[in-house]
Amino acid sequence: MTHDPAPLPEYPRPQLVRDSYLNLNGRWRYAVNDGTRPGSYDGDIVVPYSPEAPLSGVGRQLRPGETLWYRRSFEPPAGPAGGRVILHFGAVDQTCRVWVNDVEVGGHTGGYLPFSFDVTDALREGGNTLDVAVRDDSDTGWHARGKQRLRRGGIWYTAQSGIWQTVWAERVPETYVERLTLTPVLAEECVEVTVHAPAGEAAIEILAAGEVVARATAPAGSPVRVPLPGARPWSPEDPFLYDVTVTLGADHVRGYFGMRSFSVGPDGDGVPRLLLNGRPYFHAGILDQGYWPDGLYTPPSDEAMVDDIVMMKQLGFTMLRKHIKIEPLRWYHHCDRLGMLVWQDLVNGGETYRPLVITTPAILPLRLDDRRHHRFGRADADGRAAFESELRETVEHLRNVVGLAVWVPFNEGWGQFDAARVAGELARLDPTRTIDHASGWHDQGAGDLLSLHVYFRRFRPPRPDGRVLVLSEYGGYSLPVEGHTWGEKEFGYRRYRTAAELGEAFVRLHEEQIVPAIGKGLSASVYTQLSDVEDELNGLLTYDRAELKLPADLIRSVTRRLTFHDHP
Repeated sequence: MTHDPAPLPEYPRPQLVRDSYLNLNGRWRYAVNDGTRPGSYDGDIVVPYSPEAPLSGVGRQLRPGETLWYRRSFEPPAGPAGGRVILHFGAVDQTCRVWVNDVEVGGHTGGYLPFSFDVTDALREGGNTLDVAVRDDSDTGWHARGKQRLRRGGIWYTAQSGIWQTVWAERVPETYVERLTLTPVLAEECVEVTVHAPAGEAAIEILAAGEVVARATAPAGSPVRVPLPGARPWSPEDPFLYDVTVTLGADHVRGYFGMRSFSVGPDGDGVPRLLLNGRPYFHAGILDQGYWPDGLYTPPSDEAMVDDIVMMKQLGFTMLRKHIKIEPLRWYHHCDRLGMLVWQDLVNGGETYRPLVITTPAILPLRLDDRRHHRFGRADADGRAAFESELRETVEHLRNVVGLAVWVPFNEGWGQFDAARVAGELARLDPTRTIDHASGWHDQGAGDLLSLHVYFRRFRPPRPDGRVLVLSEYGGYSLPVEGHTWGEKEFGYRRYRTAAELGEAFVRLHEEQIVPAIGKGLSASVYTQLSDVEDELNGLLTYDRAELKLPADLIRSVTRRLTFHDHP
């Protein structure tokens, strides 16, 4: 089998970069069966696109109970003789087992987080074979699944499966840097660096605009604070990044960080606000689902991710709420370097929930106690434990992301449980960020934010409760654009037939409801949404990203007023 140029060839881990890199994206063989090792294959699949995605070349839905098999050949990555070879998977939905040369090297469960195996002892000189077997219960089990559903429609989207982020390998020395923790301490003008490795002493260099500004040494596993006098703060308006290089024996890695702080505190009038670098900063956000018509969860290119971020920044948004999905690390890297704040949702799971429990608060002011797990589809203790395990893994995975300002563990009661306790655990794991413990309806009075979703009715700021007030979803106005819709159906919270009507409604919504609320405590807003997704036609962009539905100047005339310096 010949291999075409790999899609998504860019280095997938921008904050821990090595020169040794073998991209394994491209054409693999695939088969779908009952779980037995296949004797023959059904055809080719383009990795890292799920078989349900058009870009995979397959066009087949993996069903619960079926096994999706992958196979390809490869030669180990180039590099000095000796050392170890690590095989990496960015994400595989949902459960997989992996073999190299018919030697099982490991397995993984969880469709949104990366994993890796040391495959050195299974390799041989010259060609090697790599086999992966995947099973996906989708929404029939309690595993994290986001907005995937086998019976898609409305706010639920095409279920996908299998490998959906980059597969790659690297050669490392016997003792190597496993990960870095880079924690800016802006108030003390220093960065805390932890080099995670089994042994050794690391040499650290910090660079600003290519010039070395600080050096330090640190024993493996021990944090060291590196002074940066006169540190330049990171912000959306000035997304300045420092580079860092680390040498541990024969291992050399490169990364970056930004000097910034996230917190909550009173403004000059005593109103609780979100703070960036110690000062009130309004988060003018937009909901970002991260779906693509040809790749589903997987973007068609690195440039496509950049284009989304750049467009929203040009329209005046300063924050993206990444909605119940974990993106490839390169997406976060682009947010960091371009200057975009991120609110990161955890990925929901749980058994099938009761619609009345989930939807009633959209109309009535009902707040149920989420310690009654069965109400929220969380009666299964294993499912709750898996969510909390993935929460901890997600925090470590994204800990170094510069622009990540807010953690969102639960959205609208979808698989919600013990949200107050979970928020406390999140705060312990990561005290450097703020927490929206229950975005939308079933508020438990915890976290840093009083977080509201308002559709179908007028937004009226509630009575303050000591937390920061945020409108974490609103709008959702839909407009179909001829020639740029995904199907025949239309879902939106208010429907418009012309761009002029949509534009008038968009401006009126903000002038009458959102901007006046800023002076009454509103500190962040999240408009629904960045782009159309399948039946949902309520994006500012069409699903194919070909058309912006409103004039850019009109949108900017609204977003420039979403600030603490320009409200009545």
